[in-house]
Amino acid sequence: MPVEPNDAAEARAIDWLVRQRDPAFDDWDGFTDWLAEDASHAAVYDAIASLDRDLDALPPIAPTLTIADTRSSQRLSRRRWFGGAVAAALVGAIGLSASGLLGNGDRIETAAGEHRTLTLADGSTIDINGGSVVEIDDDRPRFARLESGEAMFRVAHRDGDPFVVEAGGARIVDLGTAFNVVRRDRATSVAVSEGVVLYNPDRENVRLVAGKGLDARDGDGGPPVVKDVDIANVGGWRSGLLVYNGAPLSVVAEDLRRTAAIQISIAPDAAMVSFRGALIIDKDRGRTVADLAALSGTRAERRGEGWILTR
Repeated sequence: MPVEPNDAAEARAIDWLVRQRDPAFDDWDGFTDWLAEDASHAAVYDAIASLDRDLDALPPIAPTLTIADTRSSQRLSRRRWFGGAVAAALVGAIGLSASGLLGNGDRIETAAGEHRTLTLADGSTIDINGGSVVEIDDDRPRFARLESGEAMFRVAHRDGDPFVVEAGGARIVDLGTAFNVVRRDRATSVAVSEGVVLYNPDRENVRLVAGKGLDARDGDGGPPVVKDVDIANVGGWRSGLLVYNGAPLSVVAEDLRRTAAIQISIAPDAAMVSFRGALIIDKDRGRTVADLAALSGTRAERRGEGWILTR
C-alpha cells in the first residue's frame, strides 16, 4: 500500500483522534490497520495526541458566541470543537514532527492496539506492546525503564556490561537473553524465554532461567512468586497469541485492551472467574471476545464501544 505523505498522515491522524472522542466510535480494527500500514503512522499519531493533552492551555478557537447562542453552543459535540482546535493548533506545528520537536525520543508511549519495536545502539531490541510507556537514556545505552504496560526484551550479550530494566522499584539484570516484562497495578511480572536474568540482585536476588517467571507486588506484597512458564508462549502477544493458566478475567481483559484495543469490562458476578486457555487475536474482535466467553464459561454482551462479561 502506498505510503501517505507526511501532511496526509497528519490529517488522517487528526481524523482518527477526533473520531475516537465520539462515544459511538467503534472502528478500532480500521485504526489498528492504519497504524500497521506504515511505521511512521504511530509516530505521527503520538505527536498529534500530545497536542490533545495540551488543548486546555490553548486560546479559544471557536468563533465568539453571544449570550443568546450559549444554550445552543452547549449542544456542539466535542468532536466538532476538538477537530477545530487540533486543526488550528497544527497551523503552528507544521514541520515540527520532521524536526523532532514533537514528543520526547527517550520516552515511548504506545496507544492501545499499537505495537512498536526499538533497536538500541548495542543491538538489543525492545518490542513494546500497546498501552505502554518505555523510557530509555542516551547516556545509559544498556538501560530501559518500563513505566507501565508490557515489553519484550532481546538483549545483546556483552561481557561485564549487563543490561538493566527497571519496572516500578525493581531492577531486572540481564547478561544476554530474551524476556518479557509486564507492569500493571503496582505489580511486576517477568517471564524468561532464553538465558538468565536476576530479579533485584541487591534485595531478593531471584535467579530466573529460561522457562521460569515471577510475579511480584510493590511494597509489603510479600516475596516474589516464582512460576513455570512455557517458553514458546513468552511474548506471544507479538504474534497475536495470549495464553493463560489461571489468570483472573480482569487481567485477561487488560491484556486484550493493551494488545488489541479490545474494551472488555467484567461484571461483579464474573470477577472471581479464573481463566485457562489460549486466545488468538482475530481481526474480527468479536470472535476473540466470543472465544474468551466460551472458554471461561461467561456470556459476552456488547456495550457501547466494547463488551461486558457476565455469568
